[in-house]
Parts: sequence; C-alpha cells; structure tokens
Amino acid sequence: MLKTWFTKKGFEVRASLSVADAKKEIETSQPNLIISDLRLPDGSGLDLLKWTKDKYPEIVIIMMTSYADIQTAVESIRAGAYDYIAKPFNPEQLLEKINALNSPGNTKDKKTPRTHKGADPGSDYVHGNSLEYKKVYEYVDLVAPTNLAVFIKGESGVGKEHIAQLIHEKSHRTSAPFIPVDCGTMSKELSASEFFGHIKGSFTGAINNKKGHFEEADGGTLFLDEIGNLSLDTQMQLLRALQEKKIKPIGANKEIPVNVRVVVATNEDMEKAISVGRFRSDLYHRINEFVIEMPPLKKCMEDVVLFAHHFLKIANREINKNVVGFDEETLNLLQRYNWPGNIRELRNVIFRLVLVVHEDTITPELVKECTPNIYHYKQMENATH
Repeated sequence: MLKTWFTKKGFEVRASLSVADAKKEIETSQPNLIISDLRLPDGSGLDLLKWTKDKYPEIVIIMMTSYADIQTAVESIRAGAYDYIAKPFNPEQLLEKINALNSPGNTKDKKTPRTHKGADPGSDYVHGNSLEYKKVYEYVDLVAPTNLAVFIKGESGVGKEHIAQLIHEKSHRTSAPFIPVDCGTMSKELSASEFFGHIKGSFTGAINNKKGHFEEADGGTLFLDEIGNLSLDTQMQLLRALQEKKIKPIGANKEIPVNVRVVVATNEDMEKAISVGRFRSDLYHRINEFVIEMPPLKKCMEDVVLFAHHFLKIANREINKNVVGFDEETLNLLQRYNWPGNIRELRNVIFRLVLVVHEDTITPELVKECTPNIYHYKQMENATH
C-alpha cells in the first residue's frame, strides 16, 4: 500500500521484502531514499542501515518502528538514520519528513528523492455542514489573521491537524512552512535535537548539522500534536523558546532568533495533567491564548454521508479503484453508528471497504463482512437498552 501511495505521489518506488533482496536492490539502483522497517524476516533493519551507510553513506534512510521499539529507533539515529517514524502512521506524516529533505534550508549533504509536488495539503479534507463544524470554521476565520497561540481540543481522530493547517493557510504566514510534530512519538533523549537542532559532532551520532522544528518553521506555523506527552524538561525548554523567541541548537555557541506561531492540540484533560504535576501551568497559559473545541463525529451525524462520499473519492484515487458509491441501506448503517474513532475511523472504514469491494457499489453485506461492529451496532444498542 505504501508503494502504491508513493507512486501516485510521483516517486519512483521499488520494494524489497528481506535484507538480502534489499542489498541487491540497493547495489543495483542506488536509491536516493530508503524507508525500512526495523524488523525484517531475515534480519534487522538496523543491520541493513549499518551496511548501507558503510557502502553508500549518501543514501538517506528513514526507519519505521513500533512504539515498543523506540529505544532501537534512537540507536538507528545514532547509526546514521536521517529520522524514524512510529507505526501506525499516516503516509502524509512520512511525506512531511521526506519533503523536509527538499527544503532549501536543509544542510544535510545528500541527494533528494525523485518526486513531483503532491496535491494541496487540504485536498484530503472536506468541510462539514453541521452547526458544530460551522462554529469551528468561524473561529478559524477569526483567529487565523492574528499571531495568537491556538489550543485545539478534541477527541482522537476529530481532525485537529486539519484545523491547525487551515489556520496556517488562512494566516499571513501561508507562504512560510507549516511543520507538524507528533509529540506522542518523540523520545525524551532526542526531543531537544528535534525541536532545536544540533551541530555536527555535538554528541555521538550527530554526523551532520540538523535543523530543528523551530528553525524549519521560521516565519510559519509549528503544530504540536499531543503536547501533553512531552517531558517536563522538554516543556521547560519549549517555554523558554516561546518566550524568548530564540533557540540554541545542541553544541552551538550562539542563539538563533525564530519567528514561529504555535498551534497545539491534545485529547487529554490538561487541567488534570497540571494538577498532578505532569504539565507546567506556565507553559499551558502561554499556549492557551485561544481555544477551539473540535466536536466528536457522533454530534455531527448529518455530516457522515458527506464525509463518506469524500473519503470514497480519495480511496478510489489512492487504491486505483472506481467504486461508484453506497446503496441507501449502507448509508443508513454508517449514520446509525456512533463512531468512537471519529473522522479517522470513518476514513479507515471507507478505505477498507473500497479495498475489498468487487462491485460498483458498497452494500450492507460488505459492511457486515468487513466491519461487523458497524453492521450490528444498532441491534446491540437496542439489546443494551
């Protein structure tokens, strides 16, 4: 699926399923970029990383890992990997990391992947028509032209990053970068380097100069998702950077001025996190200048059909299908379900249905086969009552 997705984005992609095959492919094609899992059938992705860096040091490598392997991911960075990404992830997150390689300010001496510019970042989203969503968009229009720090609250999967990007696109910073950061996957050991960058040789594994997220977002918007997961030490460093509007890369002698607007998001109770000492109150007040509450999908059920048809178009494009639509009973099933995973769950369900369907139309029978929890939801709800 990743191969298909990246090919549609204009990349020249080749896939290998083992370390042995990968080494042959690397020697033959010498790619610009390698995306490798840490766990492979015949060995470790870390071994492949070290072999590649020894023979072809100019090749950029991004490692894929599960949350349980974060320590190994840190080891891969020290062994020369450009970056890592924790599974499960949205391919757009991976594309952000790859696009950063092509940025004019990137100081790494390397070739960049062969790609064309992708679709507009907002093209995978559609605006809801419910009163709840209209209120959100009104707030976006109100706060976007300002420099206020925005705090987006809401359950997981409601589309907080989309709203952050919309704020950026409607601001005077729209021509500058929008840099999203998933604080939930950021390790404590690498957080300072991730945010503020480092100088070559400043620590073991720092084989090149690296710009941090603040410098990459200079003039633009820095989006910090799941900010409540940051360690207290990182929170203190972040607060100082926001207050002083200066950063100091690891190993540097001078501070660098930065002009960054911060938009943050979380699905946890921050007041509770502050009360138990997990989050600094001074940082909370610094990033809480304007609040946008994202509604859960179950409160906007009139938008489910709109979103379903939109995701159908995207799934057809990315999976190379030509599904026409849904029959009426299928749409009724989708509208009766309570969507605990919100818009993200709806998107995933539509992609799954499009992937397995063999007809022009998605039917209730297919829903029952692929997502029985949705098919049986109303019956289970009635039985509970």
